[in-house]
Amino acid sequence: MGTKVSHSDDVRYNGERMRNERKVYLLLNKPKDYVTTTDDPKERKTVMVLIANACSERIYPVGRLDRHTTGVLLFSNDGELAKKLTHPSHNKKKIYHVFLDKAFTAGDMKKLAEGLTLDDGFIQPDALSYASTENKREVGLEIHSGQNRIVRRMFEHLGYRVVKLDRVYYAGLTKKDLPRGKWRFLTEKEVNMLKMNAYE
Repeated sequence: MGTKVSHSDDVRYNGERMRNERKVYLLLNKPKDYVTTTDDPKERKTVMVLIANACSERIYPVGRLDRHTTGVLLFSNDGELAKKLTHPSHNKKKIYHVFLDKAFTAGDMKKLAEGLTLDDGFIQPDALSYASTENKREVGLEIHSGQNRIVRRMFEHLGYRVVKLDRVYYAGLTKKDLPRGKWRFLTEKEVNMLKMNAYE
């Protein structure tokens, strides 16, 4: 039979008092060549080694970035918030800096802006522009979809190869002032913003 306990109750296991685990929220600027998983059967480097000494609590990646994608990656032990951020019905705004193998033509920019039909259905970015006026190989793309490898697949569909992909924004969080491979804890203001859904 389960027994209900309140926060003020003194519950002990093997003589040690049980405590509610504090909620931890951490932001990593993910480098390339790390897989977003807690354990990899192929023994590739995982993002967990980058945050290994951050805290004593067990935290997990919220959503995922593929091995070759860099940028904003959130970790937490707040299962409720993680579910809210990753559930398809709550698709959160993501902005990517896309580096292509050749110049992106104005015609293909128009095609992509109007939306494409891929194997798994129609997809349309929320916003799209050249990231640099001088370099037409760099594109900024805003999207809400959480479909697997969606950014790479959109450009591949138009005959381009993504040579580098960097997520610069996720659910109100950016990698500003955070060097590649480094992490920081979220501020109380950022945590409240995520909990209250006060972002796109």
